[in-house]
Amino acid sequence: MYHIVSIPLSGLYTFGVAIRHVLFDQRLLPSFSVDVPTIGVGNLAVGGTGKTPMVEYLLRLLLDNGYRPAVLSRGYKRKTHGFRLADSESTVETIGDEAMQLHRKFPEVPVAVCENRVRGVKQLQRQLTKLDVVVLDDAMQHRALRCGFTILLTPYDHLYIDDHMLPWGTLRDLPSRALTADAVVVTKCPDSIRPIDMRVVDNRLHLPTFQQLHFTGLSYAPMEQEGTPLVLCGIARPKYMMRYVSKHYPKAELMAYPDHHHYTPADIDAIMQRAADFDFVLTTEKDIQRLRTTSLVDRLQAQNKRLIALPVSVRFCTPKELFDRQILTYVRENKK
Repeated sequence: MYHIVSIPLSGLYTFGVAIRHVLFDQRLLPSFSVDVPTIGVGNLAVGGTGKTPMVEYLLRLLLDNGYRPAVLSRGYKRKTHGFRLADSESTVETIGDEAMQLHRKFPEVPVAVCENRVRGVKQLQRQLTKLDVVVLDDAMQHRALRCGFTILLTPYDHLYIDDHMLPWGTLRDLPSRALTADAVVVTKCPDSIRPIDMRVVDNRLHLPTFQQLHFTGLSYAPMEQEGTPLVLCGIARPKYMMRYVSKHYPKAELMAYPDHHHYTPADIDAIMQRAADFDFVLTTEKDIQRLRTTSLVDRLQAQNKRLIALPVSVRFCTPKELFDRQILTYVRENKK
């Protein structure tokens, strides 16, 4: 019954998305370039491709090579509007959980949010006297800004070529839009991936010669806490985290909420009731930004339990030097 309804709706959605792209391609809708290098990190599907770890990787790469980057995000599910530059007063409510995570992990990097990417980049240029490059989180669909360099992310076990448009599948944009990316990164690859496995994906994607293909996995921080955790997640695909945690804590259990979930007092009560059977609560770096604004930390401490965030980073399965060179060459050749 679901497919009977979703397939026609998917066709209507596809038609609407296609029309929008035609309007931009024919310049009936305006798009603008900016005079600062811009690196867009995005995907074709809804959530769960590893954008934030990739943004963090890019920031470390740029900082290590002497560049002065800034980050621009839309600030998904924040309770404010317009342009905001993160500062000491910023919260999840004012800039969103992902921007807050980046602001806390990279205090030396300006992090801003704005629904209008063109306006956001120009505002960053006005406010920052030293700006070499802007990294845009989730920018594939924002065609009003012509991104200088675009990185398309697609998960190893859910490639965009195997997906369908919403609501039948999880694609929010046309698969053909993959051709506009400068680099395609297959994310969340298993630790056991072999060269032949990557060759199969390469052949299936059949990318043009101007696009570089890279393969990455997720690298979680070592688990040193003793006891058994309750894994608390409000992310799109918690299975990757659970797969890792279960190797170290076979009795770990998952308590999952929707992506970017704002935890209510009733949620905290339910979490505390469930946490009574565990030694500590393990969550994601994105979730802990939202959980800090609740009573969970204090209530767990009252029971001598901890709330721990599990850091995650990008691990390259193919030579990362090829990816690094591609990024640094673009910035060097386009930096004013």
